[in-house]
Amino acid sequence: MSAVSKAFYKPLSLATSVLGGVLAGMVFKQVWKYLGDNDVEAPQPKDLSRSVQEVLIAAAIHGAVFGIVKAAVDRAGASGYRAITHENPQ
Repeated sequence: MSAVSKAFYKPLSLATSVLGGVLAGMVFKQVWKYLGDNDVEAPQPKDLSRSVQEVLIAAAIHGAVFGIVKAAVDRAGASGYRAITHENPQ
């Protein structure tokens, strides 16, 4: 990858990472709304009024959703970059 291509890809990569994080948060909220009680937010680890099981399940789902969304957004960004520049962003 040339220096110009690398300079172009860095801001694009940062922007897609931020977008992926925001999108993952939105997807997780919808998944939790479907799986948990419809009017209850996902439990925070320090919220001792919620059960340990509920907190750990929420954390596992959050991690899985975040990983899948991040991979999908990163892949789409890399594919878009390659379509524009005809170079792989490695």
